[in-house]
Amino acid sequence: MSAPLIFAVPSKGRLMEQTADFLGSAGLKLRKVGHERGYRGEIEGMAGVEVAFVSASEIVAALNRGRAHLGVTGEDLVRENIANVEERVVFLKPLGFGRADVVVAVPKSWIDVDDVAGLEAAAAAFRRVHGRPMRVATKYLNLTRRFFTAQGLVDYRIVESLGATEGTPAAGTADLIVDITTTGATLAANGLKVLSDGVMLRSQANLVGSQVAAWTPETIKTRDELLNRLGIAAPAL
Repeated sequence: MSAPLIFAVPSKGRLMEQTADFLGSAGLKLRKVGHERGYRGEIEGMAGVEVAFVSASEIVAALNRGRAHLGVTGEDLVRENIANVEERVVFLKPLGFGRADVVVAVPKSWIDVDDVAGLEAAAAAFRRVHGRPMRVATKYLNLTRRFFTAQGLVDYRIVESLGATEGTPAAGTADLIVDITTTGATLAANGLKVLSDGVMLRSQANLVGSQVAAWTPETIKTRDELLNRLGIAAPAL
């Protein structure tokens, strides 16, 4: 018996529900196998597919290492955690849920800083006044570095955030942040504003295919059948 196509989907929460709804709209019903709290499942009526219920970040790792053929996860996580994205995965379809923008936000009190050019001027002032670079709190280390490099901003230091990033400027552990936002309400509540050109990525959940998984004639056939049911053109993996 040939190895199945591994389809990694979010294991809990709203993303899992929305993924199930997306598949269900095409008549593809997710079902857990064994214990209700288990991590394996299937798509009813589709042989050759093994569903893995894992976290969104684990889905990215599984796609990047070829342990999953397909997965549903956020574009922000994919682009943050996979350096050579185009070589490792292919984005098959944006799904219209799990939306969040990755943004640069600064304190509202920085009245002269409305865009990245203003932030660059502020960085020079920080160096003169404080003798140090601006501190940027974020969980998105790689996206931040790539964005600032593209913008020509070099005088800053990243402070890796492990908790509530939006609270770090008020706490004095950072001067500005890079974080995700959906409505901007949490940023505003913490006295922050998004730069006018500070949206790094408009992210949402995507159906993603691994380019490094072990694709066999059988898994390719299963993939094409699944994508056809979803109304998605099959890529050249």
